[in-house]
Amino acid sequence: MNIIIIGKSGQLAFELSRELKNSDHQVTLLGRDDIDITNSDIIEASLAPLSPDVLINASAYTAVDKAEEDTEACNAINAIAVKNLATFCNAHGAFMVHVSTDYVFNGHKGSPYLTDDPIEPQGAYGKSKAEGEKALLEILPEASCLIRTAWVYSSHGNNFVKTMLRLMADKPQLSVIDDQIGTPTWAKGLAEVCVSAAENKAVGVYHWTDEGVASWYDFAMAIQELGIEKGLLSSAITVLPIPSSQYPTPAKRPHYSVLDKQTAREAFASCKPTHWRKQLSIMLDELEA
Repeated sequence: MNIIIIGKSGQLAFELSRELKNSDHQVTLLGRDDIDITNSDIIEASLAPLSPDVLINASAYTAVDKAEEDTEACNAINAIAVKNLATFCNAHGAFMVHVSTDYVFNGHKGSPYLTDDPIEPQGAYGKSKAEGEKALLEILPEASCLIRTAWVYSSHGNNFVKTMLRLMADKPQLSVIDDQIGTPTWAKGLAEVCVSAAENKAVGVYHWTDEGVASWYDFAMAIQELGIEKGLLSSAITVLPIPSSQYPTPAKRPHYSVLDKQTAREAFASCKPTHWRKQLSIMLDELEA
């Protein structure tokens, strides 16, 4: 197949390129220097000559707090661009895989979110992603795969894991929120699911994260413990659990956003979901190497 990946500088595109490196597919990665996905005319001129069979949209505006002020740029990437890409795919008979977020939910449910649970985003970032979802499902209901995920990290780019390692090496003490619950997700596993969705043209809405649940505090403690074990950190520091109320941010975040993966386990049977702590350990081995 001819596969185009949008968002080449991000964590997911990095893992997608590794996943597809030895495949028989023709793969093209495009970033902001190659294409302006907020402009439908540029999309047509750039993508039509490439004749894609599948387009994987791994681009997103993910600065959650900055989005509260920078709503125009956030909407352009997370909503308008998705509409533009879906419109192109519809016109050219291409299948589209698009990645969304747990932030489309309000976080009040208290049990894992099903794919058809009502969405109620709480902030500008979540609202922009919800608009992107809506556009995709309206334009490409029979030729798209929407995958919601959460708490993504990898050895590439900026993320919570690498931030924690840096702060734990520099500071004598840290405070980390313990009342927001979700699931850390290594981008490598997410990439495997995106490739499976592309190859099998898996139509529908799915949820994918690693297995298990954690608070940000739990996640941070695991990063420290495994970081010391692997020689990425020299010693432990004090990490204090605090409620969200003690660390106010511009954007509201869901308190509980664990995603139910049952339909995804069936649709992507070749992709085995793995506990987040094991995935974290493997990724830290990569960083160590």
